[in-house]
Amino acid sequence: MSKQYVRLDKNNAAVLLVDHQAGLSSLVRDIDPDRFRNNVLALADLAKYFQLPTILTTSFENGPNGPLMTELKETFPDAPYIARPGQINAWDNEDFVKAVKATGKKQLIIAGIVTEVCVAFPALSALEEGYEVFVVTDASGTFNELTRHSAWDRMSAAGAQLMTWFGVACELHRDWRNDVEGLGTLFANHIPDYHNLINSYTTVQNSK
Repeated sequence: MSKQYVRLDKNNAAVLLVDHQAGLSSLVRDIDPDRFRNNVLALADLAKYFQLPTILTTSFENGPNGPLMTELKETFPDAPYIARPGQINAWDNEDFVKAVKATGKKQLIIAGIVTEVCVAFPALSALEEGYEVFVVTDASGTFNELTRHSAWDRMSAAGAQLMTWFGVACELHRDWRNDVEGLGTLFANHIPDYHNLINSYTTVQNSK
């Protein structure tokens, strides 16, 4: 039985960046470290570009999990920042859930480390409470492909939609005519080949 196509809506979406911490980053082995970092920052940049409410959270950051990625703090200096004292599932933290509900949004775009725990647990919890959940697969990382696919299968079966940051950006934007240069710059900053494409486009436009 086919399911209804539920699109991301920039007016009804919030971004949850869960446990992108220095210590946990060292556990990511299912994607190249540099590419993973780029994807996380691309997700952050698109959240800022589309002015989506964004919530940052960490787990036991004074322990081995370490501090949040510095760039995320710099990108969202005024965003809710919940340093969980110990809860593994962010949804078990009252302040985190309050921050999510305070956005007033029903679509949650989630990414984090590690995929089968820090992403899957709050994703499943949010689905249970009636939210539409979109997991950004390439901005989430874990130990290996086996654990990654186990997490993806579990979340997908529960109703989460699995997407990449590029797909998220395109679905939120809907129409190139909304802002060619803005979206193009976002892509060019994180996709080398797209940088070449935009340079070519800009050159042609300037020559007219």
